[in-house]
Amino acid sequence: MTEYNSLEKIRLQKVEELRAEGVEPYPTRAKRTHTSAQAIAEFEKDETKEVTVTLAGRIRSMRPKGKLAFAHIEDGYGKIQLFFRVNEVGEDRLAFFSKMFDLGDFIEATGAMMRTKAGEISLLVHDFKLLAKSISPLPADKDVKQEDGTVVRYASLDDVELRARQRYADLAVNPEVRDTFRKRAKLIRSLRTFLDEHGFLEVETPILQPLYGGAAARPFTTHHNELDQDMYLRISFELYLKRLLVGNLERVYEIGRDFRNEGVSFKHNPEFTQLEFYWAYADYLQVMELTEQMVSYAAEQVTGSTKVKFGEHELEFKPPWKRVEMRQGIIETSGIDIAEHKTAEALLKAIHEKLPKAAPDPKSTRGKLIDFLVSEYLEPTLIQPTFLYNYPRDISPLAKSMPGDPLTVERFEGYVAGFELCNAFTELNDPLDQEQRFLEMGRDYEADDEEKHPLDEDYLRAMRYGMPPNGGFGMGVDRLTMVFTNKRSIRDVLLFPALRKEE
Repeated sequence: MTEYNSLEKIRLQKVEELRAEGVEPYPTRAKRTHTSAQAIAEFEKDETKEVTVTLAGRIRSMRPKGKLAFAHIEDGYGKIQLFFRVNEVGEDRLAFFSKMFDLGDFIEATGAMMRTKAGEISLLVHDFKLLAKSISPLPADKDVKQEDGTVVRYASLDDVELRARQRYADLAVNPEVRDTFRKRAKLIRSLRTFLDEHGFLEVETPILQPLYGGAAARPFTTHHNELDQDMYLRISFELYLKRLLVGNLERVYEIGRDFRNEGVSFKHNPEFTQLEFYWAYADYLQVMELTEQMVSYAAEQVTGSTKVKFGEHELEFKPPWKRVEMRQGIIETSGIDIAEHKTAEALLKAIHEKLPKAAPDPKSTRGKLIDFLVSEYLEPTLIQPTFLYNYPRDISPLAKSMPGDPLTVERFEGYVAGFELCNAFTELNDPLDQEQRFLEMGRDYEADDEEKHPLDEDYLRAMRYGMPPNGGFGMGVDRLTMVFTNKRSIRDVLLFPALRKEE
C-alpha cells in the first residue's frame, strides 16, 4: 500500500470532498480551444478586439487576494496568467477555487483575453473546472517573478538522480528539459529528411535476432518459448541491412534502438538510438563526404547554425571536417609508429618503452593495443569535428583491407569534443575473406570477450549470392543530441535512461 505524507493526505481529503459535492476530480473530457501561445498571439493581433478562449494547463502559481485571485498555468507551449474576479465568477466559485485547487492541478478556464494594469497578457476567467487533481506536490512548485522581469524558481528539481528516475516530474517543472527532447525529435527528423532526399530507403530490421552481429559488444539474451531457442536483442542493424544490398536495394537506412549489455557512463547506455545506412557502389571516402554534409545539415536544422556551443568549445560542423590518418595521429600524440610494430608483442614492448605510465592489457591483440593508444592519447585531442581513418584489420572484421596493406582496413570514425560520434567502412563483400575473418575472431579472442564476433552462416550465404561493393555508416543519435543540446551526459538526452534499482 502507498504511504502518503501529510500534504498528500490533505489533497486526498479534497478529492473526497469534491466527489461528495458532485464534482468529479478527474473528468473524462476537456474542451480546450487554444494553447497559451495561440491565445496570446491572437490577442496581440488586435488588442481592441474581444478574444474568447478556453485554456487548459497545470497550475504553477496561485495568489488569492480577497475578491481577486491570480494563477499561472503552464501547458506544452508556455505559461499564461489566469485572472479571477468576483464580478465574473461570483463569491462562491472564487472561494471554491482558492480552497479546493492546489499547485500542480490541471484546470480548464474559459474567458476573455486582456492585459492587466501591470501589462501582463492574461485570461479574465468567466468559468473554470478541475481537469485532474494533483495528489503529490511536484518537486518544484514555486516560481517568483522579480521586479526586473526575471523569474526565480524555488525548490527546483535539480537532483540529477531524481530527475533521471522521475523524468515525468523533471519535464513538468523544467521547461528547458522539454526543449531538449523537442530538439532531439527535430534532429531525428532532419537525419531522416536528409537521407530520404539523397535517395535512401528507410527500412526496419529485426530487434529480436537468432544470432547477434555487426558490432563488438555483449548482447542481451532471452529465450523464445515457442521456438525453444535463445534469442538476442540486436547490437547493430548492420548484417541485416547489408543483406538488403544483396537484394538490390542499393541505399538503405534505419534509425532505431540497439541494445548492448555493457557498462554505463556519460556516453554509454545499454539501450540507445542508432542510425545506420549502407550505400551500394560507394566507399568510405564518399561516405565521409556524405557524413559531414548530413551532420552539418542537421546542426542547422536543430540549432540554426553549423556552429554549435558545447561546453567550453564552439564546434564548427561546416564541411570539410579535419582528416587525420590514424598512424600519423598516434605518432604525433604518443611517439609510437604502429607501422614499425607488426605484432602485438612488438607493439606492447614499444608502449612500455615509450610510455612507461601506460597500462594496456598485456593479453591484448595488436588491434586492441592500437585502440588503446587512440583512446588514451589521440582521442582527447580531437575536439573539432574530425575523421580518423585507416584502422587495424583485427578490430574491424567487416571492413575491406586497403590495397597493398592487409593489416589496415578502409575505416573511419568521426570524433567531436574528444569522443567518438560515428563509425564507417568500405564494407567487405568477399564472402571467402569474410568467413576467414569470422574464424580469426573466434580463434583470437576469449569466449567471453566483447570483441568476439560470432560466425553468421546465413549472412555468408547472402554474400555468396553476390554483394555489391558498398560503404556503410553507423552513428549514435544520443551522442549527437548531447552535442546539439549542450549536455554532458547521455542520461540528459534519454527520457528514461537505465539506472540501478532504487533502494
